[in-house]
Amino acid sequence: MDDKDRKIIEILLQNSRTPYTEIAKKMNLTEATIRKRINELEKEGVIKKFTIEVDPEKLGYKTVTILGLDVEPKYLLEAARKIAEFEEVKWVATSSGDHMIMCEVWSENGEALFEFLSKKVGKVRGVRDLCPAIIMERVK
Repeated sequence: MDDKDRKIIEILLQNSRTPYTEIAKKMNLTEATIRKRINELEKEGVIKKFTIEVDPEKLGYKTVTILGLDVEPKYLLEAARKIAEFEEVKWVATSSGDHMIMCEVWSENGEALFEFLSKKVGKVRGVRDLCPAIIMERVK
């Protein structure tokens, strides 16, 4: 991967729908070169998928929460995989630091969040502590 590949990725991170012709023009390269480089970045697993970013509130989710979880170590991966199955959870990662698992949860409101935490996440085998942090306003 070189500086040209990094520039292509930077452009696609801003808008994954940027046409190859526009990327080529910005970089003073041919469309065929851009297409070849993007295909290679996908093949190498650098680009995993093209996606969109949505506003959870416009979809009816007024409460977005970053949830830290502590679990019994022997259940770490099992718990992370189970939590990843819940529709309300948008991403899950095991982590070091204050919590063993971190995830993002979208819910309609505080009551729905409480229901989700107590009736679903709290019942996952190995979960000991939940530490939700409700996002007030996303800056970046």
